[in-house]
Amino acid sequence: MRQRNVKNKEEIINNSKYFIEKPELYKGKWHSLFKNSHPIKIEIGTGKGNFIIENAKRYPNINFIGIEKSDSILALALKKIETDIPNLRMLLLDAKDIQDIFSEEIETIYLNFSDPWPKKRHTKRRLTSPNFLEKYENISKDKVKIIMKTDNQDLFIYTLLTLNNFNYHFERLTFDLEKLNDTGNIKTEYEEKFNKINSPIYLVEATKSKK
Repeated sequence: MRQRNVKNKEEIINNSKYFIEKPELYKGKWHSLFKNSHPIKIEIGTGKGNFIIENAKRYPNINFIGIEKSDSILALALKKIETDIPNLRMLLLDAKDIQDIFSEEIETIYLNFSDPWPKKRHTKRRLTSPNFLEKYENISKDKVKIIMKTDNQDLFIYTLLTLNNFNYHFERLTFDLEKLNDTGNIKTEYEEKFNKINSPIYLVEATKSKK
């Protein structure tokens, strides 16, 4: 579905104290920006912001960074922030450039309802393809931790196979997240939409020790 253009998106983004215009300046030193040594967790493809904003509110002793490549969608997410959330930052960034922004400092990587890129020629664009898994290992701190939600069964199965091939340990896995009745689960906008039509949500939480 084509995303509508948001009026005054540049103004919304540039006037937000949560937006970091030149994130490459903080590579390897994001803790200095947050002015603490709390864990840093990122969401790649933050969408309209429900998930990352609610996480930051719920867990003030964890730093959260939302990454979105669409300026219109990022503007919508920034508009949702109505209270002061000091442990939250937002970036306008394509995931392929993530190694230019972080260096061995990320605790957890969230991938929520990523583009499945169903055509075989687009496999490398999937956020759980081998080239992205290599990037995640380079930006992660002590171990790599990936938590992924998707409604796309083919992408989910592809992800399980790829993670297994890269020696990830599956800590949590379900083919129907809603049936778990997980009271700690923070839903994205897409997740709420699919729950209403009883479409299953797949989840995997996987970790890998760094060499």
